[in-house]
Amino acid sequence: MLTSPKTNGASVDRYRIAALVLAAALLFAAATDYIPAFIDSEGRVFGLFHLDIYKDALHIASGLWALASATSRRSAVFFLRVFGTLYFLDGVMGVFTGSGYLDLSILIDGIRDTSAMVNVLSSLPHLGLGALGIAVGWSPWRTSPVTA
Repeated sequence: MLTSPKTNGASVDRYRIAALVLAAALLFAAATDYIPAFIDSEGRVFGLFHLDIYKDALHIASGLWALASATSRRSAVFFLRVFGTLYFLDGVMGVFTGSGYLDLSILIDGIRDTSAMVNVLSSLPHLGLGALGIAVGWSPWRTSPVTA
């Protein structure tokens, strides 16, 4: 088992580490909209997509959820499973439509007229973060039952 020694009565295992990694990535995603180095002349982050207050709120809420879930192994596993599945499926939808469901853009913007490359590149963060959550949260290599 990949569990580190106990620190203040709580062990830090792969589930909590993955939740903390996802928290950092999500909070970074929210911050990119406010760091000029990541914004192009048309206001697109990394030259690919526009973030808005709704997407920023989604990233911040998800990041805070990830941080809170790292307090116990059980909540980290729950977070990784739910978050991973939702974000990965949102990324898949983005690849095919250019819009997602988590930020309601599929309802607001519908299917976007963007190139397949932009759809894939702008969906990679959700696909990658979701895949990490799925891989760790649903991992068959867990050696003991998840308890608090």
